[in-house]
Amino acid sequence: MALLAWALMGYMKQPLFQQGQGTLPMGEMTIGSTTLTVEIASTPAEQQAGLSGRPSLALGHGMLFVFGTPGEYGFWMKEMLFSLDIIFINSEKSVVTVYPELTPGTYPEAFYPANPALYVLEVPAGFAAQHGIVEGSKVVLQ
Repeated sequence: MALLAWALMGYMKQPLFQQGQGTLPMGEMTIGSTTLTVEIASTPAEQQAGLSGRPSLALGHGMLFVFGTPGEYGFWMKEMLFSLDIIFINSEKSVVTVYPELTPGTYPEAFYPANPALYVLEVPAGFAAQHGIVEGSKVVLQ
């Protein structure tokens, strides 16, 4: 994904553009009643690189961005090659905002949560609708 912006202290909204390096750790999470395998992007470099430049994301997989503090982190579709659903999750592990079916053509528009988020999940476009993921859906991190 293209991490659009990760906001310092959750307040600034300026995009960062450096590319991350290396293989990301993997994990599992459940959102609603669906379990996913996720790559975990927890460093600024990993978050800035996100899924940019990748040709696709397999069904049943996603990228989970884990931030140090809740904030209004902005995401965009810079250098994306496929469409995504972007799901913002708060510190209580509840979905606060869902942006479905975002296409690469939305760049340079940035997308922000309605309320501060601690986690952001990127999944293939259509995932949220297919699995009934809406504001208030619960998340379990394994």
